[in-house]
Amino acid sequence: MKAAFHEENRKKLYGMMEPASLLMVFSGEEVRKTNDEYYPFFAERNFVYLTGLACKNAALVAVKSENGRVDERLYILPPDLMAERWTGRRVKPEEARNVSGVDTVLNIDNLFKDIHTLLSGWHYSFRQEPIRSLYLDLYRADPADRDRPAQKMLALAAREYPFLRIRDASQCLRRLRLIKTPEEIAAFRQAEEITRDGILSMMRASRPGMYEYQYKAEFDRALGQYGPDGPGFPSIISAGKNNFCIHYYAYTGQAQEGDMVLNDVGAQWDNHITDVSRGWPCNGHFSEKQKVLYSCALKTSDHMFAAIRPGMKMAEVDAEIRRYNAERLVDAGVMRSADEIGTYMWHGGAHHIGYDVHDVVALPETVAPGMVFCIDVGIYHEEWGIGFRLEDNCLITEDGCENLSGAIPRTIADIEAAMGK
Repeated sequence: MKAAFHEENRKKLYGMMEPASLLMVFSGEEVRKTNDEYYPFFAERNFVYLTGLACKNAALVAVKSENGRVDERLYILPPDLMAERWTGRRVKPEEARNVSGVDTVLNIDNLFKDIHTLLSGWHYSFRQEPIRSLYLDLYRADPADRDRPAQKMLALAAREYPFLRIRDASQCLRRLRLIKTPEEIAAFRQAEEITRDGILSMMRASRPGMYEYQYKAEFDRALGQYGPDGPGFPSIISAGKNNFCIHYYAYTGQAQEGDMVLNDVGAQWDNHITDVSRGWPCNGHFSEKQKVLYSCALKTSDHMFAAIRPGMKMAEVDAEIRRYNAERLVDAGVMRSADEIGTYMWHGGAHHIGYDVHDVVALPETVAPGMVFCIDVGIYHEEWGIGFRLEDNCLITEDGCENLSGAIPRTIADIEAAMGK
């Protein structure tokens, strides 16, 4: 994304803020893995959305005055030749300006001194006006999650600046991230092409006796030809009975003759993540029972892409997937009644994608142009030993929708042809 994209994102956010307010958005900190090692750093998505930067220990700070003027700055780690020798090159101020469009870039070591000076009533470059509100990205997926820099700043504000009204910036950002721009849709299209190559690589290599880690190696190798970003989330790749663990990451199983291979994977491009699922027989030929179940899922998916359009209730998307798939399973003789659907469908059928694979957006009441979400049809028949899901990415257009991942083989005939067994 060009700097103008991030500048526009910030402009929209500033327009939603109260006058006389301070915004602080942090990039995040490394999490220690073991004695001398950290987990790979993954920058806070809202920080990336607003700046385009994915560096650790950074912060975006903005002050909106009474008259609506905004002064903004970035704080980043300073150059450190010894630290960079060990852990890699740090982003430099000029690079940060070019990527983000923020003109003022300062040393993160000065952040809290500057904030204290500002909140104490004076700062050499910010306007000399009292601050009444503090905006922080306080989103938590689970209340038990570890404190991030935003929560630490919240605690500091409660102690040192009790006069501040706290506002959750994530509420504004979730609304902004819901509708994708043309630049974002272009990034999705590129990510879908990369995901297609990865899935095709697995399909073509597939054979009885192949280990799940070998499938994963095929996927990772294909994505690695496009750059270092790789998958947008940990790949779910399983075979046989392991398909009945919805989020399976062990990769230790072996595909046996007659097994289905399940994969739930996605590449990322320019920070936009796809989420695609395909299921196929490891030997390249669907059995009769596999055909029955897969046909139900495919008919359901095709029905949804024909039915979804602007104005449809978002809650109805998931409900319609469940209802229609239940009808197909009853028609196929798999179930006696639609009431049995919970035995075979174990999870929801729609979630938004974007900067996160389950994008942190404000859940809309109705579908609108520019939204991108998954149509996910999972069928798990434990008695038959068949479990898989068919998941595609749906872009809402002005008068309907488009299957962004439709070029990835999804019919029985196309999958068997792609596998060439």
